[in-house]
Amino acid sequence: MIKQSETLAIQALSWIASQDDLMGVFMGSSGLGVDDIRSRASDPELLASVLDFLMMDDQWVIGFCDTQSLPYDAPMRARAELPGGNLPNWT
Repeated sequence: MIKQSETLAIQALSWIASQDDLMGVFMGSSGLGVDDIRSRASDPELLASVLDFLMMDDQWVIGFCDTQSLPYDAPMRARAELPGGNLPNWT
């Protein structure tokens, strides 16, 4: 059963893929290729990395959340529910 946080992360991955050049930046920063992403698209650890990537830039968060009609803290709340989300954020 897919959790709501995983669904949001899949939506974020789709949004990233729809943005000019942003998917390339994600693949470059993660070291993943298209086949890796396709085969692991439902992996909670990959989905956590998608949200980590998205939250690196406020404009990305705003663009994604505006497109999905979500509050701007939705990616952060979803990230907290995925693997590693309970780690302290020092920034």
